[in-house]
Amino acid sequence: MTVTAPPVLDSATWQSLATAHEERADAFTAGRRERRSRQQKHAIEDFLFEYYPVTPAALRRWHPGVGVGLDPPAPHEGWRWYRTAGGVVTLDVDAFVADRGEAIRFIHGLLTATLGRPASTGCFGLHEWAMVYREGDEHRHPLPLRLGSAGTDAVVETHKIRCTHFDAYRFFTPGAVDRNTLRPTRASMTAMEQPGCLHAAMDCYKWAAKLGPAVPGDLLLDCFELAREIRCTDMRASPYDVSSYGLPAIAIETTDGKAEYIRLQRDYAVRSNGLRQRLIGVCEKLAVS
Repeated sequence: MTVTAPPVLDSATWQSLATAHEERADAFTAGRRERRSRQQKHAIEDFLFEYYPVTPAALRRWHPGVGVGLDPPAPHEGWRWYRTAGGVVTLDVDAFVADRGEAIRFIHGLLTATLGRPASTGCFGLHEWAMVYREGDEHRHPLPLRLGSAGTDAVVETHKIRCTHFDAYRFFTPGAVDRNTLRPTRASMTAMEQPGCLHAAMDCYKWAAKLGPAVPGDLLLDCFELAREIRCTDMRASPYDVSSYGLPAIAIETTDGKAEYIRLQRDYAVRSNGLRQRLIGVCEKLAVS
């Protein structure tokens, strides 16, 4: 069997890529960093740095990805899971897989299964409504409810809820749990995840982060960028009044709002599937390297 040597980026090339990555990441996190300096919260964007525990500093760290070498000297030489051999700096695949093999296999299986399913649309983002059902003025975000507590409860009670995503379902209020037609669990994620789910699409960023240095920098930031866009849509379609952030509501309790939500949902399904395909490719390179 012929073993093909990995492509090697010369110093000028990889340094240019690293700089461009840092600048793009800094643009994405500028608001977060500025608010942190003032200890100011943001009900929409903070989710991207708290639910997904990746710091702005970690996001701006560029990796070439599995199977790509760098001409030294490179800071990667001192980073975990890298090695220098034959004058080339690369990801030490054997060491990385030894440490993260179980996670890699799970991510590969989950993404492959999700990619292979049709997108289920028409959930209308009711998971966010189910998270505040019958909670009155006590809810997860420091924002008013657009329809008030009674109006919010009425939307939940007059709609069919079909949430497939465990990490949304687990935050349903006790009164809303039995209103979901499905019972997603952590163990059933691979069997239930589907590309029409906005949270599953956002989670492409989570899986990219968990694959760490095996993921090339542009893919990580592409996943973050889509997650950030979807997060805005998720909150616009939520029961919260997001007008203080200059965002118009997607009034999913109306016919027009439902149509807008489904249109966006279908677009995100296509775009997230593109990211899934790229992440699956990373997993497969790790498996065969």
